[in-house]
Amino acid sequence: MHGRKLLLPAALVLLLSALVACTFNPNASTWSADEVQTLRSLSLAVLKPLPPDPSNAVADDPAAAALGERIFFDTRFSANGAVACASCHMPERHFTDGRPFGVGVGVIPLNAMTLVGAAYSPWQTWNGKNDSQWSQALLPLENALEHGGDRTFYAHLIAEHYAGEYTALFGPLPDLADATRFPPHAGPVDAVAASIAWETMTPDDRDAVNRVFANIGKALAAYERTLLPKPARFDRYVASLDDHGRPQGQPILNDDEIAGLRIFIGKGRCTNCHNGPRFTNDAFHNTAVPGAPGYPLQRGRIDGVARVQNDPFNCLGPYSDAAPEACTALRFMVTEGDTLLGGMKTPTLRNVAETAPYMHTGQMATLAEVVAHYSGGGYALLGHNELTPLNLTAQEAAQLEAFLHTLTEEPSP
Repeated sequence: MHGRKLLLPAALVLLLSALVACTFNPNASTWSADEVQTLRSLSLAVLKPLPPDPSNAVADDPAAAALGERIFFDTRFSANGAVACASCHMPERHFTDGRPFGVGVGVIPLNAMTLVGAAYSPWQTWNGKNDSQWSQALLPLENALEHGGDRTFYAHLIAEHYAGEYTALFGPLPDLADATRFPPHAGPVDAVAASIAWETMTPDDRDAVNRVFANIGKALAAYERTLLPKPARFDRYVASLDDHGRPQGQPILNDDEIAGLRIFIGKGRCTNCHNGPRFTNDAFHNTAVPGAPGYPLQRGRIDGVARVQNDPFNCLGPYSDAAPEACTALRFMVTEGDTLLGGMKTPTLRNVAETAPYMHTGQMATLAEVVAHYSGGGYALLGHNELTPLNLTAQEAAQLEAFLHTLTEEPSP
């Protein structure tokens, strides 16, 4: 009997220990107050409403968005009748295309950036050569490798297929039926015949076509402004934290994902650039990314600055709807310094696990390659190298990659 009495307390101790082991997860332990503040700053719960675009009077007009959506998917807006905006910005791929290079009429040696949440950024494209979505939307239309068209070609398409929607938004079209004044193909493009035809047009007629062209971009931008990021598991996890930094309810992230999150905001220093609810600071950095074999090195922000300053469709241009004082990003942008050469825009990490390949020319096929690059460091082939090696262990690299998968948006309920 005496032995049985001793066994009973011992059994209780073992049982209690097992219960504690089942309910306590050291990897899901509390976050500090500073860490909680950082995590909440990354959550979509604190994403502000879209900033207005004063350069686009129809930016938030539902009718403009509807017109822009139709144009976005319309392959007639290309030289070969086979390319639409959606050819490189596919909804099912979070408005990317899954290829290293974009493929339009030809091959574009740049990786297609996602359009989701892009309306929050003051700069568009990898080098920021546009200061609005509407001015950016015009570039592919005229690029010989992308849509391959020209300005009068697109104006005639609007008159033939979208005249009602266009005039309701922007007013009457010019008299495009006069082919002498408005040739079928004319514009400041590489095609010699179209370029010559453009130069023979009167300044007033060129201006009228430019305005139609700009309005096409403004309608496309109105649609693109509706493409907003959606909550991911990461956001649910942050919402589950109480004021003491303890996750409540059923587990949302596993141990490796939580460890990866700790690396992301700590040792990895990822939030130096990938911060805010969209996981980007919208700035330009040179992180020693290697060039694409067989192609010239991209000069980055230094070329973007020159391009946006001279763009007739920028915020200060004649086709902008903004008062000059509203064009703060353009007026006060950084135009010189070591960081411009080779600097590329920080991409969002929302949906990053589903938007491979990575970097500005799709040089890295997997997230593991990206993490390895930042862990090991590299040498900038152009400009100043901002990359400091992270020296992650193999386990830490895998955990960081695991966390990045938690940024994929969840299906709508």
